[in-house]
Amino acid sequence: MHILISYESGVPIYEQIKSELRGQIMRGDLPPDSLLPSIRTLAKELKIGVITAKRAYDDLCAEGFLYPVQGKGVYVANFDRGKAENFAVEEIRSRLKEVYGFAKQNSVDGKIISQLIKEIWEN
Repeated sequence: MHILISYESGVPIYEQIKSELRGQIMRGDLPPDSLLPSIRTLAKELKIGVITAKRAYDDLCAEGFLYPVQGKGVYVANFDRGKAENFAVEEIRSRLKEVYGFAKQNSVDGKIISQLIKEIWEN
């Protein structure tokens, strides 16, 4: 398991960890029932606080991507692909709302935003 985090991105580290793990699970890089590193091991490897690692794991457990086994660790859940896709769609919707708000504040036409999305998608 490889997790990239950026201290300069402005995105909270636990969110970056969640995003990386979620992506690896959805792509199948982390198959169901795979044992993840302990919270302490993850924190040590990433040079972050234990609380930050715990929050990422706890949130992913609450979202259904991971499950804990008392005394054994945290495992990748056998999740419903449709549920994961719905989660991704809702995340995209949320981010597009942010883009919409920024565009509206800066008087950028919706056609330009649509053109940019199409351009990014094709590249």
